[in-house]
Amino acid sequence: MEEKVKRECPENIRQFNFFLSLVLPTLLSTCKDFVISGELAVHVRSGILSLFFNTEALVWRVNEWGARGDNKQADRPVFQEQIFQIIYTSSFYNRSWTQSWSSGWLGDLQTHSWESNSGRIIFLRPWSKGNFSKKEITEEEGFFRRFHIELYHILHNYASQWKFEYPFVVQMATGCELHSGEAKEGFVWFAYQGSELLSFQNDSWLPSPKGGTRAQQVCRLFNQSKGGKKITHERLSDTCPRFLLGLLDAGKADLQRQVRPEAWLSIGLNPGSDHRMLICHVSGFYPKPIWAMWMRGEQVQQGTQRRDVLPNADGTWYLRIYLNVETIETSGLSCRVRHSSLGGKDIILYLGKEELGPNWEWE
Repeated sequence: MEEKVKRECPENIRQFNFFLSLVLPTLLSTCKDFVISGELAVHVRSGILSLFFNTEALVWRVNEWGARGDNKQADRPVFQEQIFQIIYTSSFYNRSWTQSWSSGWLGDLQTHSWESNSGRIIFLRPWSKGNFSKKEITEEEGFFRRFHIELYHILHNYASQWKFEYPFVVQMATGCELHSGEAKEGFVWFAYQGSELLSFQNDSWLPSPKGGTRAQQVCRLFNQSKGGKKITHERLSDTCPRFLLGLLDAGKADLQRQVRPEAWLSIGLNPGSDHRMLICHVSGFYPKPIWAMWMRGEQVQQGTQRRDVLPNADGTWYLRIYLNVETIETSGLSCRVRHSSLGGKDIILYLGKEELGPNWEWE
């Protein structure tokens, strides 16, 4: 297994054809867990690496919306995931072979996928349609079909002029965010081979400073379409916020649920070493924001290492917190957990003589 991990992570991840600069830290830190749990499959085809995940197991983090879980986050309102975004990836292997993937995400929760062959939107939650009517859903499916076809023709026709060398991958992330219940400016990012190429701001396409001449050429063409810019602006300022508000309302029973965490301790002893790795496991909690640290009395222990919050198959979350200490210094250590489901109380896990949990009490 270790050889498999070394072989597939992180070298293959570095070639991943989504927004590498945005998601690479998450993928590298969690890659081993996904490989071992069987959720990760790496597939290389025609020089392009495609990474396929079990959508119930992967945490998509294009931005860290409350992922670090400090004290304030653990106590804030339950609608912590007020961003909806669509991730689109298309691999152009040659002029006659293209594959595309698209998915919709409410924060870290996947709500939609897209069947590229039929052009149908797949609704992954009972409330994934929000409050959109059947007519509006049909219009959305038609829009995505047209977008896919038009993008396909544009990129093939201009590949030579823009120096897009086959095989190549383009990516797009688009969506909107709510802040205090009010819509903020929506966003569109467009990337080529994992590097940002352009974005949509103030009713116009702007080239990325690092995109060079290629980005300027693409922007010049995109900005020639006044109708396209008008449609993009309307979708970001009206369609997306309306859909997001409807999604939050339709799914509030699920999104507002509070599930208490379970917690336990384990200890790893390195043979021939006078150090021990203390591990605090916290699992089964919802919503995602949480605070957990190794403590001695009321003091946070320096050297505490916190892994990313990972998803369980049932939609709850899981976290591990590590502390490497000398064996003689383990006395008096505890793991403290704070979460919105605990009603203002903390879970404290004391390191007992048996060296294994659960061994906790309320405070």
